Amino acid sequence: MKTSIPFEHKHAAHCESGVISSMLTHHGLVLSESMVFGLSSALTFAYLPFIKLGGMPLIAYRSMPKSIIKGLQKNLGIKMQFEKFSNSTQGAERLDELLAEGKIVGAQTSVFWLPYFPEEMRFHFNAHNLMVIGRENDRYIISDPVFENLVEADQKSLTKARFVKGVMAPKGSLYYPLEVPSSIDYYKVLPKSIKKIAKTMLNTPVPIAGLKGISFLSKHIRKLSKKDPQYAKLFLGHIIRMQEEIGTGGAGFRYIYASFLQQSSELINNPILLEASKMMTETGDAWREFALLIAKSIRAKNNNAIDFDAIADKLNAVAAQEKLVYQKLLSAF
Repeated sequence: MKTSIPFEHKHAAHCESGVISSMLTHHGLVLSESMVFGLSSALTFAYLPFIKLGGMPLIAYRSMPKSIIKGLQKNLGIKMQFEKFSNSTQGAERLDELLAEGKIVGAQTSVFWLPYFPEEMRFHFNAHNLMVIGRENDRYIISDPVFENLVEADQKSLTKARFVKGVMAPKGSLYYPLEVPSSIDYYKVLPKSIKKIAKTMLNTPVPIAGLKGISFLSKHIRKLSKKDPQYAKLFLGHIIRMQEEIGTGGAGFRYIYASFLQQSSELINNPILLEASKMMTETGDAWREFALLIAKSIRAKNNNAIDFDAIADKLNAVAAQEKLVYQKLLSAF
């Protein structure tokens, strides 16, 4: 595929951090995906039973969509332009205008309506980020960081993906940088962003977020023994899906943050951050073990074979492991 401007597509683990890494690198500020994720202070945990996805509660392992972009704006002084539209015609025309100006344009879309996604990977998730980098006739050239190479979509499909209704409806959202700093004072911004994450996870006052949120979820898992067996299995399967399939998931985000801590250790010569990086990697492994325990449990034909207490105990052990990481991070500064 050809584009009208030079652009290097990069494969990434997560859509929003991958998009911003490529976008900032294109504009001269070279940042890895993990540095983007860490500097935006996006790592978190939240169990939100009052917000439903497919009838099941939202379980989040990172902050809300667009928080990576907004976090970098605040922490690094990057200025971004965000645009939304009242109708799809207006949104499509504006995208073409920006591309004609030679801009790389970020867009929020629904995974379900993107034609280059295999059918088995499509689901109704309306906060998927990608970059539109050019147009050839009726087809847009797209840098989607979760794919290894450039992809393309016809105008009708991309417009539908941008203007889908429902939870987190994108409303044609487009964004692009107006001002990007040429350098970063890492000795200033790294301690600030790292301490913010550690304090938030350790001390969030509400019971649905941080380490308290993990404990809250474990209590609900124990109560599944008294629920309808089919619902209990669906709930446990939903935990795996939210952790391992939606937006990189719990373990994936922990690995990304571990990489961020390793790079941070080198940038500001702080060996404690390297220790914390190794601990966070082990925490990611623990999250994967938790998911595996659930997977083995729900595959059993006998519903009575599910040990809900063992699953809840494992989750509490993961929380205890994460707590040590955040305490270590606070001791680094």
